[in-house]
Amino acid sequence: MSNQPLEQKAVAAVIEELQRQAAERPDGLRVSPNETGIHVEGAIDVDALVMVVVGAMAGGP
Repeated sequence: MSNQPLEQKAVAAVIEELQRQAAERPDGLRVSPNETGIHVEGAIDVDALVMVVVGAMAGGP
C-alpha cells in the first residue's frame, strides 16, 4: 500500500477496516461490494475507522 497515492491509501484503509469490523460483528454490520464501491449496513465504530485512515495517511508515500 505504500506506493499508492494518498487517496487510494485512504479508500483501501476504509474498506479494510469496515470488512474487519463486519467480520468481528457479522450480526451488527454487513459490508458487500457493489458496482460503485461498497454497500454498508449496520453500526460502524467510527473511532476505529478514523484511526485506520489517520494511520494510512501518516504512513507517507
